[in-house]
Amino acid sequence: MPDDNIAISVRDLVVGFGKHTVIDHLTLDVRAGEIIGLVGASGGGKSVLMRTLIGLLPKQGGEITFANAVAKEGQRRGVLFQQGALFSALTVRQNIQFPLREAAHLSHALLDEIANAKLEMVGLKAEDGDKFPAELSGGMTKRVALARALALDPALLFLDEPTSGLDPIAAGEFDALIKTLQQTLRFTVFMITHDLNSLAAVCDRIAALADGKIVALGPLSMVLASDHPWVRAYFHGARARMLHLEAN
Repeated sequence: MPDDNIAISVRDLVVGFGKHTVIDHLTLDVRAGEIIGLVGASGGGKSVLMRTLIGLLPKQGGEITFANAVAKEGQRRGVLFQQGALFSALTVRQNIQFPLREAAHLSHALLDEIANAKLEMVGLKAEDGDKFPAELSGGMTKRVALARALALDPALLFLDEPTSGLDPIAAGEFDALIKTLQQTLRFTVFMITHDLNSLAAVCDRIAALADGKIVALGPLSMVLASDHPWVRAYFHGARARMLHLEAN
């Protein structure tokens, strides 16, 4: 019986391509109601792990269990992909409505009402719904993608590099938005990020992925104390010092 205090339980997960193993007997619990940040080297398996969790890649071994609060059909999981992945031929409003159309039979008026509410939720206006993705700035694209991810009121939200490509001001505003929405709506967030400021600003815990396994896990202060070589290089390198990253 799944523990409702754990949103995702991963045990001995193995994922690979042919003879190349990317995720190697990885074990991780994601707590319900937390924001957990996943960090790792480029090409180290972060996106592979996330895509396996959301069902886009098959696992070769191990178990993934979702809590009862997360519908196994996936309808209570939202995903924001790194580049937004908006449908270019659809308007903003139609993009947000897409998962709603797939999951339920709703009237046109209700679809518009929900889409407008989600736009407002992420700091955009109803009239922005008439725009096409090509007309959006990078920051607006991220917000629309977030609105679409929230369309089905998910219990679990996956974010893949949500602040990539944003300037520091826009990235800080997006971090604050994620934190506010998570505290208000009380969903669980699994977030891949390389943004040191995001890790410090919004994450309750941080999981460091190296060699296909979680090699450090805990609050920022605990991860900073890790003696794993990759973790030390990442959190104590010149860039981290430049950003004045410190444990709370």
